[in-house]
Amino acid sequence: QVQLVESGGGLVQAGVSLRLSCAASGRTFSRYAVGWVRQAPGKERECVAAISTSGLSTYYADSMKGRFTVSRDNAKNMVYLQMNSLKPEDTAVYCCAVSEYYSRSFIVRSHSPDEYDYWGQGTQVTVSS
Repeated sequence: QVQLVESGGGLVQAGVSLRLSCAASGRTFSRYAVGWVRQAPGKERECVAAISTSGLSTYYADSMKGRFTVSRDNAKNMVYLQMNSLKPEDTAVYCCAVSEYYSRSFIVRSHSPDEYDYWGQGTQVTVSS
């Protein structure tokens, strides 16, 4: 089991950038694929980005491509989500999570939040117009 703690959220205006960080505690962190999942009131959970164990493969939801970048530093047990050109519709709680399923086989075409096993508490991102 791995424990995750997110940070970096805040209240910003549209067009501004934020970088979210996810700190993991487990020694086996490098064995897990890590995703960023957001939840907004009245909306379904959505995996916005994910990264494979090695960091060589990434997934992005279509609306995030070109705006969001996920990266990891296994030596530091850290995963990051760089968010550029933020839009009001990006407002949500962003959680990092690890997936045993995607750790075994990383899929780049789609990611389901239902396949993630361990979750952080989340960090709030609010984008005003």
